[in-house]
Amino acid sequence: MILDSSLLIALLAAVSAGGLAYALLFNRIETEKNVGKRLETVKQVDNDRAAKKASRDRASELTKRRKSIQDSLKDLSDKQKERDKSTRKPPLRIQIKQAGMTTSMERFTIYSVVCGVILTLLALVAGAPLWALPGVLAAGAVGLPRWFVAFRRGRRVKAFLNEFPNALDVIVRAVKSGLPLNDAIRLIASESQEPVRAEFKRIVEGQQVGLSIPEACMRMPETMPCPEAGFFGIVIQIQAQAGGNLSEAIGNLSRVLRDRKKMKAKVQALSMEAKASAAIIGALPFIVATLVYLSSPTYIMPLFTTSTGHLILAVSGVWMSIGIFVMKKMMSFEV
Repeated sequence: MILDSSLLIALLAAVSAGGLAYALLFNRIETEKNVGKRLETVKQVDNDRAAKKASRDRASELTKRRKSIQDSLKDLSDKQKERDKSTRKPPLRIQIKQAGMTTSMERFTIYSVVCGVILTLLALVAGAPLWALPGVLAAGAVGLPRWFVAFRRGRRVKAFLNEFPNALDVIVRAVKSGLPLNDAIRLIASESQEPVRAEFKRIVEGQQVGLSIPEACMRMPETMPCPEAGFFGIVIQIQAQAGGNLSEAIGNLSRVLRDRKKMKAKVQALSMEAKASAAIIGALPFIVATLVYLSSPTYIMPLFTTSTGHLILAVSGVWMSIGIFVMKKMMSFEV
């Protein structure tokens, strides 16, 4: 009994001491809890503020980058418009270069004069009237050589567009495999087919004289007059200024060029009916004149032997030329 009383007294004394200690330390404990809560609140506010600041910084960086890209696109668009003005109707010297010909202007002039003289002599031998010989000379010395340059130029552009997407795919694979863009361009300049190889050789030569890759690529439309060459220069220029995935950008360009080629083929197929109709309508007067001459020569010969007939033929030729020009414009579509 005495032991139980002692234990009870000790227990009560411990409980009393604990209650007294809690009563004395309650305010301090509450103060520490409040301080901890305030610290957590301050930390949370700081974290929220830091997160908001980071979000604002990211938004500001994206805005700056977007504005930089827009400014770059605007500058490139202005430069491209200036280039288009000079490449749509370039001087004859530039056209000869774009056709892939190495003939100088002096030699080209000599060839034009010789062509005009030969064509005039052939017309004179064939019995052409004297009043028509100056026109034949002008056509042989001016029209025929320029038509030949335009023909070579268009054929070279067509060959370039057929091979250019394949060259871009090679650049994409080279960049993905770890090669720098400079080495990929050199690979195209040495392994690709003409005229793509010649154009990329000019880019390499431009780098050797101190031009950067974007600047050298932006000069490609000067020797290859097609929008696709300008697209390539713009993509390289934007990637150099704004950064990004180069292989993805060039891959997208290659896909766009292939889609443009398919669209051009589709438009050409849809316009073949109109072209056939135009060819039939344009050839019909000559066919009818030939049949009339074969059936009754005396009926149609006054057109070729009298001044009135010559006037009728001249007016008819002018009207036919206008009709053919209008039909050609109606069948021409820009893709």
